[in-house]
Amino acid sequence: MRTVFVFPAGERPETIASLDRHLNQQRHPWTLDGNLYIDIDDEQTGCLFSDWDPDDVTVLEAAVEYHPTWAVQIDISGRIDATAEVHQMIELLLERGGVAIDDYSAHPWTLQEIQSGTVIDGLRFFDFRAYYELNRETGLS
Repeated sequence: MRTVFVFPAGERPETIASLDRHLNQQRHPWTLDGNLYIDIDDEQTGCLFSDWDPDDVTVLEAAVEYHPTWAVQIDISGRIDATAEVHQMIELLLERGGVAIDDYSAHPWTLQEIQSGTVIDGLRFFDFRAYYELNRETGLS
């Protein structure tokens, strides 16, 4: 399972309402095509940041200019590519601003960076193929 955390601009109830409108089949978790499992995680009642490196949290805080207390967590089945589906959800969740962080870098990605295919440290957003190739080449896989 791969994971993307999305920190949308705006309030949590607005994000929940948007997910309900676009993924009205169910909630807890919402699903997209049975391949993305989408839920809200928070620090107070959930596990948000519990296994994050403190430096990664600091980078996130600098990007959004505050300490986020909740995020949309997207778990992605490893059975499929799911790049198109992840990008579809990111466009929905970040349409009003915010950032997303994937399993492959600690960079907080903006929607503009994701849509333009920006490369940072040899990777694009949700670039699992390049990540595995880079790690294979360096012997870290």
